[in-house]
Amino acid sequence: QVQLLESGGGLVQAGGSLRLSCAASGRPFSELGMGWFRQAPGKEREFVAGIRWIGSTSYYADSVKGRVIISRDGAKNTVYLQMNSLKAEDTAVYYCAARLYGEGSNSDPYDYWGQGTQVTVFS
Repeated sequence: QVQLLESGGGLVQAGGSLRLSCAASGRPFSELGMGWFRQAPGKEREFVAGIRWIGSTSYYADSVKGRVIISRDGAKNTVYLQMNSLKAEDTAVYYCAARLYGEGSNSDPYDYWGQGTQVTVFS
C-alpha cells in the first residue's frame, strides 16, 4: 500500500508561482510512476503532469505546458509540481497519484491517490 501526502497549496495572485509537494511512503519511491491531477468545482478531474518511475520522462497537459514542471527527489521520496504564471483557471484541488512502475502518462491507471491540496488563484 502506498500513502501520498500533498502539501504546498494556497492562495496566490494571478501570475504568481506555487510549488506543490507530494511525499510518498509504503513502497520504494524508485518503483513509483507519479502524476498530478486537478479537479475544479463542477468539472471532471484532469491530468496535469506525470513522471515515469525510472529516468526523467515526463508528460504535461497542453493547458499547463511551458508553465509547469514536474520533478522527483528520490532522497526525499517526494514529487514536486512547480507552477508558474498561474491563472485563475488553474484554481482547483490538486491530487497526487502513483502507480507501481508507472509511465506517468495521462493514460496510466493510477492505483494510489492523495487527499488533495487546494490551489486558489485570484486576480
